[in-house]
Amino acid sequence: MDLLRAVIVGAYGTPYQDGLFFFDFHLPPEYPDVPPLAYYHSGGWRINPNLYEEGKVCLSLLNTWTGKGNEVWDPSSSSILQVLVSLQGLVLNAKPYFNEAGYDKQIGTAEGEKNSLSYNENTFLLNCKMMMNLMRRPPKDFDPLIKEHFKKRGFYILRACDAYKKGYLIGSLAKDASTVDDESHANSTSIGFKLMLGKIVPKLLLSLEEIGVDCCEFEHLRNS
Repeated sequence: MDLLRAVIVGAYGTPYQDGLFFFDFHLPPEYPDVPPLAYYHSGGWRINPNLYEEGKVCLSLLNTWTGKGNEVWDPSSSSILQVLVSLQGLVLNAKPYFNEAGYDKQIGTAEGEKNSLSYNENTFLLNCKMMMNLMRRPPKDFDPLIKEHFKKRGFYILRACDAYKKGYLIGSLAKDASTVDDESHANSTSIGFKLMLGKIVPKLLLSLEEIGVDCCEFEHLRNS
């Protein structure tokens, strides 16, 4: 087998929470002497500095970005699992803004944190659009998995949208999308984000209803 397709579930505590992210891998004849070739299914959206609209994946482990030591591919120890763990933990992380080349110098600065918050807001909006796109046009053979995932997590996705509309910071919620820190409430999300989310959520709610999610508790979001 030299062709693989993997799906990563976005971790809680990040703007990717409950999203599904599809990657194709080709194992060249020289594998494992060389890393696999990767393609990301973007849906046409740029949701991360390491993941491009045309499907390019920038990752040291894939030799598509600079790195040293155990960051780069080692034929004797590197694996597909290591690539997937890196994508989930290092790429689809809580503050993806700082993944951009050179932006790590802004970590801890007022400007950097402000830019990071703005990036997270936009990323969450794109994550919602990608969810709807996946429910409408699921990748081949993954329709059952996608429906099962969104049926299981639909309630929590809408709960997260509700919390973010109230001002909770993107990525500040627990796995069940409950609020874990009252101090993060302080109307922290921008007005522009709330307006955009208000336009997207009714469509997302409809998409979830169509696959059988009970959305009764979120009727107030229908005309938000």
